[in-house]
Amino acid sequence: MINRYTRPEMRRIWSDENRFQKWLDVELAAADVLAEAGVVPHEAAARLRERSRIDVTKILEIESRVRHDVIAFTVAVGESVGNPDAARWLHYGLTSNDVVDTAQALLVRDASEQIAAGLEKFAEILERRAWEFKDTPEIGRTHGVHAEPITFGLKIANWYDENRRDITRFREAAKEMAVGKIAGAVGTCAHLGPGIEQKICERLGLVVAPVSSQVIERDRHAHYLTALAIIAASLERIAVEIRHLQRTEVREAEEPFDGGQRGSSAMPHKRNPVGCEQIAGLARVVRSNSLAALENVALWHERDISHSSVERVILPDSTTLVDYMLNRMSAIVDKMKVFPERMRRNLDSTQGLVFSGQLLQDLVENGAAREDAYKWVQAHAMEAWESETSFRERVANDPNIAKFLDARKLEHTFDLQRQLKSVDAIFHRIFTKKTSAALR
Repeated sequence: MINRYTRPEMRRIWSDENRFQKWLDVELAAADVLAEAGVVPHEAAARLRERSRIDVTKILEIESRVRHDVIAFTVAVGESVGNPDAARWLHYGLTSNDVVDTAQALLVRDASEQIAAGLEKFAEILERRAWEFKDTPEIGRTHGVHAEPITFGLKIANWYDENRRDITRFREAAKEMAVGKIAGAVGTCAHLGPGIEQKICERLGLVVAPVSSQVIERDRHAHYLTALAIIAASLERIAVEIRHLQRTEVREAEEPFDGGQRGSSAMPHKRNPVGCEQIAGLARVVRSNSLAALENVALWHERDISHSSVERVILPDSTTLVDYMLNRMSAIVDKMKVFPERMRRNLDSTQGLVFSGQLLQDLVENGAAREDAYKWVQAHAMEAWESETSFRERVANDPNIAKFLDARKLEHTFDLQRQLKSVDAIFHRIFTKKTSAALR
């Protein structure tokens, strides 16, 4: 991933230096376990742990000649040991993907910790801002058209609840990736045995895959990349909403605009939602990568390497992008500007039209036939909409409606707080300690 979208810790995790170090961690864990089992001499295992070194430049130079990254790695590390009797026990009983797949699980685990922390940080910001605007009225929109009143806090609480589901999905997907295998070329554990395999994985803090081929099966990876894609889609959903709310005609909220920031090279007045647009664009990349992960599930027989080249791109890129997107969206929501007065003006701009559903319900409740009531209400609504006149005044002067709703009842129909009376109950349902504990 390009530096523009890469935060420092993710850059370190997916660096060649760290990738080869994780390979070495697997090799050394195997040598230690085999030494304890009496297979590898203790002094050889000790020498390997003491003297083995990673030289990225050397590994890549050897790979350019032998065209095999694991062979290049073992040759370079073996030479760094400085003792042929010890070096010959490096990679003993292992096949390439015993090392590569198991080390990849370590890399993904580290990357997942960064993403999990980002998800939790974002949840805290969403919760704070949801409560901040719990009672701030806003018009709800369906199909982009005014529907019925909501509160801006309820909108953010909706984002929060989705984020908690993202956390649950991601935790499960990351757990499924935290598995290793030292089962040999076709998964039979023919050379070291399942007991050794399990001990090596345990030493690395991984669960042993119950069964594998030469590789760990890629349904795990597809699940993981799909979980990342859903997180990206959740972030895009929020980004798209903020972009809509920032439109000049709406202007109910906008992403932060720093003091020295400029929105356009030609138009000095511009304050564009570039952060949200960036997140919407990057979400497309992460979603595309999840499709590639699904394509990787079907391999020939006990393995081929059609998945390998793909994963060198999609795993670093998707984790790096989601980490970046979470950090960027957290900053946007944290400092997002909100305009309650504009929200109220927009809500009132249709002069009561947004209470048409409540009016229909109240008419039916007070004895009107539903079909008649619908026709009366819709006729006034269409006329008010076209003429930009008061819907409330029109219905107040309709004798058909007056038969069922007097002035006091009509006042109740157009009561904004009546529309929002359940917001507290919904917040309680979302943010109770019991619910939060269950999700954690």
